[in-house]
Amino acid sequence: VQLVESGGGLVQPGGSLRLSCAASGFTFSNYDMRWYRQAPGKGREMVATITWAGLTINYADSVKGRFTISRDNGKNTVYLQMNSLKPEDTAVYYCYTSYRGSWGQGTQVTVSS
Repeated sequence: VQLVESGGGLVQPGGSLRLSCAASGFTFSNYDMRWYRQAPGKGREMVATITWAGLTINYADSVKGRFTISRDNGKNTVYLQMNSLKPEDTAVYYCYTSYRGSWGQGTQVTVSS
């Protein structure tokens, strides 16, 4: 199982980023996917979840209305579109699959002026 996140970086407050997580080693279309984040000195927090067919989506209250999770089962990829970014969104963002409880290596998102 391999999950590879990309798309992180440094962005100013109010800006946008799109994270991607490319999956391999399992049947991607059969499994729910999630994005988590971990800020410095804090525990890992669930950001967004999407079921295998994309029919059920949930968000943390802190990102509702600003972040959008989506998936492309043909490309074995899950995305996180992040808009109206705030400094408190600064964290390492991780991709997670319910297949064997597997994690990606994370991608750093820094929101700062």
